[in-house]
Amino acid sequence: MIPETMRAIQLTGHGGLDKLVYRQDVPVPQPAAGEVLIRVSACGMNNTDVWVREGAYGSETDPGAVSTWRRGRSTLEFPRIQGTDTVGEIVAVGDGVPEHRIGERVIVDFSLYNRPEGDDSLADIDYIGHGRDGGYAEYTAVPAENAYHVTSDISDAELATFCCAYLTAEQMLERSRLSAGERVLVTGASGGVGSAIIQLARVRGAIPYAVTSKGKEQALKDIGAEDVILRDEPDLVSAVERMVDGQPIDVVADLVAGSMFNDLLRILKPEGRYSTAGAIGGAVVELDLRTMYLKQLELHGSSQGTRTSFRRLVDYIQEGRIKPLLDRTFKLSDFHRAQETFMSKTYIGKLVVVPDSQWEEKGAPHA
Repeated sequence: MIPETMRAIQLTGHGGLDKLVYRQDVPVPQPAAGEVLIRVSACGMNNTDVWVREGAYGSETDPGAVSTWRRGRSTLEFPRIQGTDTVGEIVAVGDGVPEHRIGERVIVDFSLYNRPEGDDSLADIDYIGHGRDGGYAEYTAVPAENAYHVTSDISDAELATFCCAYLTAEQMLERSRLSAGERVLVTGASGGVGSAIIQLARVRGAIPYAVTSKGKEQALKDIGAEDVILRDEPDLVSAVERMVDGQPIDVVADLVAGSMFNDLLRILKPEGRYSTAGAIGGAVVELDLRTMYLKQLELHGSSQGTRTSFRRLVDYIQEGRIKPLLDRTFKLSDFHRAQETFMSKTYIGKLVVVPDSQWEEKGAPHA
């Protein structure tokens, strides 16, 4: 039986953690035509959740302006249920969706492409958890095409570590054309996207090097980093040169930016490629354009990914070519503590939230 109401975390406005409200009387959504209703068993956490809550995306003319993810064309309405990395079971279907899909265990492609199948442009992209309600709830309704059946034997909490981070990582590597034998330097390497880049670079036959904070070095080597240096190196350029023994860095996959940005461009070989999908160290940077044009560099901004990239990820999961990096789980009712832990960045990999009603089976084994 599907209940009429459910427990969910609602974002009620831009601001602090007090804007995230745990409610027990939210109506269970009804799947519209072409949609499925999912009973959520796990949902991963991401930086985007925090930045949208804080309204931290700025504007093109004012970096400090309160703005959400789609600058100047926001689809965010309050209250909104966030949560992109949704895993669960289809329990109902809308018109036009085969009933045999009921019972499928699925991972959700969180992207709302607003383009027809076959058009890989991301110009109009939105996402579940922003333009419509997401997975920080007991139930969520999504377009049927976004729900991918997964038969891998990894747990639901582990499966919820892949979606946003790995799709973002794959798109960064796709845009920068990372290929076998090339070297990629990854900043913010211990986070969800950074650790995904390390694994996905290895899938491509490339050689990843990591920049991280102290105490996380061995864990990153264990998932595929060739070598690791610390973010607080006094001379990052020289430290990287020593680490790679003078070999060229073909690609920088940057999630930190801030004060190290110009050094990262210096580290790149001539005709190297820089790709970014985040700026946790500071979004406003100094750029010496001479470094860019004299070295013939390419700079790529990247966010989310295409349907093609997501399908490739699902194949990697099914084939066991990428592994989950789950730090721990939290109850949905303990969401404030979960997000505080997330913002502390003292862990490696991903944090995942599990509805209280499924905690003992899905969450407790990974807490």
